[in-house]
Amino acid sequence: MSTEPASTTKPSEFTVTPGWLSFHPSPSKPAFKLPAGAVDAHCHVFGPGLKFPYAPERKYTPCDASRTQLFALRDLLGFERNVIVQATCHGSDNRALVDALEHSQDRARGVATVKRAITDAELKALHAAGVRGTRFNFVKRLVDFTPKDELMEIAQRIAPLGWHVVVYFEARDLPELWDFFTALPTQVVVDHMGRPDVKQPVDGPEFERFVKLMREHPNVWVKVSCPERLSVTGPPALGGERNAYRDVVPFGRRLVEEFPDRVLWGTDWPHPNLKGHMPDDGLLVDWIPHIATTEKSRRRLLVDNPMRLYWTE
Repeated sequence: MSTEPASTTKPSEFTVTPGWLSFHPSPSKPAFKLPAGAVDAHCHVFGPGLKFPYAPERKYTPCDASRTQLFALRDLLGFERNVIVQATCHGSDNRALVDALEHSQDRARGVATVKRAITDAELKALHAAGVRGTRFNFVKRLVDFTPKDELMEIAQRIAPLGWHVVVYFEARDLPELWDFFTALPTQVVVDHMGRPDVKQPVDGPEFERFVKLMREHPNVWVKVSCPERLSVTGPPALGGERNAYRDVVPFGRRLVEEFPDRVLWGTDWPHPNLKGHMPDDGLLVDWIPHIATTEKSRRRLLVDNPMRLYWTE
């Protein structure tokens, strides 16, 4: 995998946000062997900024993270396919995403960001490129608020294409978002386990609320991803064992066991807006067998479920 510092190719107006952590320059080969056909169902591409400028309204400016680097990581870790999610730094300009899809040899699908003004022809073009969903971001520190009536209109327009809606929010905000999520006319995929507070019990009221959402609404799926964002204990010490982010395991395992046909997993490469440390993607893959403890559950999580959602044809 290339170790070039991607940010060096940026024009001066794209100065990387101070404190931004670049992705791991040399991720390790996982000890866990992924099942054949495994899908990294949540990752991103950023820029390159010279070719695909970042949105003027962005809340952050990342390092460049190209499709070439993403596909190299895919091969190193042992994945067959990717699902690339539009990054907020690109706003609704999906050109970097579409470029990655078109160069993937049908080994990638996409989740775009679309606005109310998009035309039917533009939606069909995105679909032809491999887009199968749109993302609604409710994390206030990352995006400006979009009125829910506009988001509902978008959801109604993408439903005939067979697309789904990906939602990103923080656990404390679920009560105010519940009615909106449950009214969406599509499948709904929740990012990163709904960002639970893992200091609280796995059977505590906050996480029980999210489990209740999934139990009562069978159109809701979840990505059991990003333990590095949720963990308090963090990764192992340098040179330590490969069992990282242990405090997040009970939350991921519960979702995998209770909803085996509605779980997905992804690396979240290149790990935008991460504070504290940058994860070794090989260690993230080695986290998977701790939450999916049988061969059958791993195949559902990594192959069957993402293929059913993204490669229906």
